Amino acid sequence: MAKKVVATLQKGEGKNFAKVIRAVKSEKTGAYSFKEEMVPLDQVKDTLAKK
Repeated sequence: MAKKVVATLQKGEGKNFAKVIRAVKSEKTGAYSFKEEMVPLDQVKDTLAKK
């Protein structure tokens, strides 16, 4: 799957996007999990600021 994403991004479609990976803490267990999102470059700071 990763190869497909990289190949798609290299074709020029993804040049205006960034992959944002955030650590999210579970309220039940207290463990952290990671959430990955593809967001436009101009929305990266907004995406990182929200909880």
